[in-house]
Amino acid sequence: MTKVNLTLLEKEASDRGLLLRIQVRRPLNIWSLRLVVGEITSKDKVQLWGEMKGWAYQTTKGLQLDTMKVSKKANSKVGDLVWAATMAWALEETPCRSARLLAIYDENNQHEILQRYFRRRGFNTVRSVGSSPLDLPLRLVWGGAGAFMVGNCETVLERSYRSWSE
Repeated sequence: MTKVNLTLLEKEASDRGLLLRIQVRRPLNIWSLRLVVGEITSKDKVQLWGEMKGWAYQTTKGLQLDTMKVSKKANSKVGDLVWAATMAWALEETPCRSARLLAIYDENNQHEILQRYFRRRGFNTVRSVGSSPLDLPLRLVWGGAGAFMVGNCETVLERSYRSWSE
């Protein structure tokens, strides 16, 4: 298999009529990432189909994933592209080798669906974040309670790319 990188993903997205764009800011040695996937619908309009937001400190090895959205009208492969490109970026541009996220607890059914989705990507539940005083820092970062999950960036990239390229 060809080594998956952002250049390859951008080309493959373009070949399928999609735009893959990454906006990175780096104030105070913190990477701030916004990755979007869209499609040009007219000369000056782009329809956004998916996005990921995250951040990382230069001194840590973990990418903090905050927001992942895919439009309900998007092609089912858009989510795979978003995940693959996010992990490729992290591996190429940062010292991050793992990613962290919180599967927010909304309602039982939705929470279970989120956890199952993230497990398929390669994330494992580390612990539950609830109302304990020890959970306050994580609740402040992610804005709620849920399952704190960690995944290996290479594993998430491989699984996402395999699904994207099928």
